[in-house]
Amino acid sequence: MTGTSSERLVLASRSAARRAMLTGAGVPFTAVDAGVDEDAIKASLTGSDPADLALELARAKALAVSRHDPEVWVLGSDQTLDLEGTMVSKAPDLDAARARLKTMRGRTHHLNSAAALARDGAVVWSGVHTARMTMRSFSDGFLDEYLAAEGEALLGSVGCYRLEGMGSQLFDKVDGDYFTVLGMPLWPVLDELRRAGVIAT
Repeated sequence: MTGTSSERLVLASRSAARRAMLTGAGVPFTAVDAGVDEDAIKASLTGSDPADLALELARAKALAVSRHDPEVWVLGSDQTLDLEGTMVSKAPDLDAARARLKTMRGRTHHLNSAAALARDGAVVWSGVHTARMTMRSFSDGFLDEYLAAEGEALLGSVGCYRLEGMGSQLFDKVDGDYFTVLGMPLWPVLDELRRAGVIAT
């Protein structure tokens, strides 16, 4: 079956990449800001595994919207970056992005992309997938070109890159699926949406 009013999907995320993923996959949805205090959640889980933190953030977003709109399916999603045991947050400006990328070049980090589906104020499914990202030892000259080309758009990504853009040139190797890198494990999400009757089986 296709979605009906009783099977409406709400995406609890401001992420343009996640909206684009669902739109590209032909999934009907509306998007809202979950309004959760991510910093407070992160502070309460200091020292936790970054993959577990991504799951908790995704669940919190889904629950926050589901409690206000219990009769719809709510999809929450989040992503964390683990650089050799250190969790990395988004860079606040381009100077910080430059320093971040210098720190990450020639090293491997892990992106943990989590999603959670809620209904009637309860999480009914959640999952996390991880991609292993190996950056090449790019030159300072390339870094200058990259930052000039991408500009502040790269500040929206925790890793300061968009794999769908020039950020692909930063890498030697990527182990993991494309959608996980972009910020949501799309294939497991689609499977759960079929189970929920939001999209056709």
